[in-house]
Amino acid sequence: MEVTVSGRHTTVSEKLRNQAVEKIGRLDRYLSGMERAEVHFWEEKNPRIGDKEICEVTIEGHGHHVRTKVSAPDGFTAIDLAVDKLERQLRKLKTKIKNQRQGRGSPRLGEQLAHELLAETVDSAEPVYRIVKNKKFDLREMDAEAAALQMDLLNHDFYIFTNEETSKTAVVYRREDGDVGLIDIFRS
Repeated sequence: MEVTVSGRHTTVSEKLRNQAVEKIGRLDRYLSGMERAEVHFWEEKNPRIGDKEICEVTIEGHGHHVRTKVSAPDGFTAIDLAVDKLERQLRKLKTKIKNQRQGRGSPRLGEQLAHELLAETVDSAEPVYRIVKNKKFDLREMDAEAAALQMDLLNHDFYIFTNEETSKTAVVYRREDGDVGLIDIFRS
């Protein structure tokens, strides 16, 4: 697995960098095919926060994205906590993949969810939003259940994908009641 370590507005020591590469590199034993891992460290500047060191790890491979974000008093503890969380997530993903291959998966999530369409109108008097982070993902074709799993593994509130049933762009999202919603996007 290719591991990239970086620091945002902080310097990552060589010892911390080596430990991160070693520990994250060992995670491919849980699920083969994970190709890349990105590890980002930064420090919270608020003096009231006890766990100032933040570690965010994203692992990608075979169409799967697994992400975690932890905070700790120092970078070494943060990487240990991140590895623990990632081990649990990778075991969960491996079990899910194994069950799908054996035909024991749960009923299709897309059949359980109601379709919702959200439309927002933007008032010209509202402030312009500043984009502070830009990410790029391959828009993969999958069913809604697999997309919901990816959303959980990334620890996000939504996930954009191509719905294999409709071949259209779709979004699964976490609802306030804890359930998952599905939006199929059709162009008129």
